[in-house]
Amino acid sequence: MTISVAIIGLGIMGTRMMKHMRLHKKFRPDYLWDPSPVACENAIKIDCKSKIMKSANEAIEKADLVYLACPPTVREVYAIKTVEMGKALFLEKPFGINIQESRNFIKKLQNYDVPMAVNFTQAAGVALADLLASKNSGEMGDMLGVDIIVTYCSWPREWQKEADWLRFKKEGGMTREVISHFIFFTERVLGPLKLIWANTSYPENQELCETSVLAKLENENGLPVNIFASVGGMQPDRQELTIKGSKNSRKVSEFYKESVSSGKNFISLRKEPKDPRAVSLKAQLDNLVLKINNKPNSLATINEAFRVQKLVEDILSKT
Repeated sequence: MTISVAIIGLGIMGTRMMKHMRLHKKFRPDYLWDPSPVACENAIKIDCKSKIMKSANEAIEKADLVYLACPPTVREVYAIKTVEMGKALFLEKPFGINIQESRNFIKKLQNYDVPMAVNFTQAAGVALADLLASKNSGEMGDMLGVDIIVTYCSWPREWQKEADWLRFKKEGGMTREVISHFIFFTERVLGPLKLIWANTSYPENQELCETSVLAKLENENGLPVNIFASVGGMQPDRQELTIKGSKNSRKVSEFYKESVSSGKNFISLRKEPKDPRAVSLKAQLDNLVLKINNKPNSLATINEAFRVQKLVEDILSKT
């Protein structure tokens, strides 16, 4: 049987997920809604099999699974409607932007026994699975810490600019959108983290999001997680996570490029796929099928997503 899907929010992530769900044999992304007529029109041009519904509620009523790709501030009302109807729920990250509101949101969600997960794209990826296997086998030696480096010429990046909210402090910024992924990955490897200190810089326009971040986190054993992030200057995008071991270290670049070093230059561990995004989303969707069928899976839980949110918002508050 295939899983019928409602997608609420037809921006970059909503239409991307729609395309890859249509390619997956287990999903039918048939029911769409977005408050923007232009977004709806663009989505139907991409996938003419889908239907634009009159309201979000109508889309939710039709589906087995609801994927929420709308901005964080409007997500809770659709999520609660979804679980009240007994539908499976797949949330885009960040889980939220207000800690107390998200804490109350989780309490509400926990009253419903339906499958729920958050879309941290590396959760089901081969890089995380291989790294955990290497760590657990002792191949990496003792864990020594993690370095996270993120730099951009501009933010949002060119392909993100239609999602205008990403440039504002209220909901956007690279810490919520990118660094959160690497914090999630790190917690899967080192366990829960706590913030030791942070220094976050913002532009003069107080409505705009952060332009640089320096932060140090630690796990319960005191292993350091160092974050350096900046926006500005002509340079290629750089998104790197390095897990450091006493025997060898693993680096994940651009979310999927995995390499290893025993002290010399990092060496790639596998040939790059022609379409890495397709491979990543296929793995997420395979695990989403497992989740919906109450089988073991690698997807991020709402509690993991909330832990990441708390760290991110704490970092953003330190100026």
